[in-house]
Amino acid sequence: MALLSSTMADSTKLQKYFQTHNRTRDFSAHAAKVHSVAWSCDGRKLASGSFDKTVSLFLLERERLSKDHTFRGHADSVDQLCWHPTHPELLATASGDRSVRIWDARTSKCVAVVNTKGENINICWSPDGSTIAVGNKEDLVTFIDTKYYRSRSDEQFKFEVNEISFNNDGDLFFLTSGQGCIHILSYPSLKPQHVLNAHPANCICIKFDPTGHYFATGSADALVSVWNVNELVCERTFSRLEWPVRTLSFSHDGKLLASASEDLVIDIGDVETGEKVAEIACESPTFTVAWHPKRHLLAFACDDKDKYDRDRDAGTVKLWGCE
Repeated sequence: MALLSSTMADSTKLQKYFQTHNRTRDFSAHAAKVHSVAWSCDGRKLASGSFDKTVSLFLLERERLSKDHTFRGHADSVDQLCWHPTHPELLATASGDRSVRIWDARTSKCVAVVNTKGENINICWSPDGSTIAVGNKEDLVTFIDTKYYRSRSDEQFKFEVNEISFNNDGDLFFLTSGQGCIHILSYPSLKPQHVLNAHPANCICIKFDPTGHYFATGSADALVSVWNVNELVCERTFSRLEWPVRTLSFSHDGKLLASASEDLVIDIGDVETGEKVAEIACESPTFTVAWHPKRHLLAFACDDKDKYDRDRDAGTVKLWGCE
């Protein structure tokens, strides 16, 4: 009972915090749609990947992002990106041009190009930084050795793979599927361990809570489900969105879960109670959300159009949680 009342108090405190920290700031980033945003592990930099084939790098100063560099080199859309889990200067990008590129923010250069077998759509870094996993449109996952930046192995799956992730310990590999399942494999042996029937519809995205208690999945049934990592049971669902859930992010303290879709709102829910803490109004569908690794600031990107030319993508990155 005491735990429940302290959880409720936390939730109320956060609701109050966001009553005064609820401004959204827009930052010009790309010439086309932004597909992915992610923070460096130290929270000093934000990267965005776009349909315009570039990667934009921003520096965070208090509540403002300033453009630091534009990485060019991909020959097709940059669909997803991720930072090294402990090295704040290294960034990996997955592109439809059948390559993965590694960029160094210090030198503003591409340090490696790894050619892959298909058009890449998702990417994640193992928690120890030794491996990058990248998935393509043909449901093939390639594991890249980051010591030599070359492909270590490929694994072809016989089901539609949507998003991939290592668990926080790096000894399990998770995939969400078109059948609404979560497939859990041992890592590095990739032996099937469990298949969780998570949703009655396509299971689109998966994210792990930084504190190690939960992971969350988002589905085409418009539900977000929060799972206990150890028990592998669903503890609660969030049902405030009405469209397929495309993107999720846990806050640094594991207390908040942001979820977004084609709904014109981003839902911010309390992980322990499922209660709504805040919502962010949007003018268009949201593709990607990312909580800052140390602060209650949320970066996101929507399918907005240029305010002077409705046929052009705005290509903006947004920051919410500002005073």
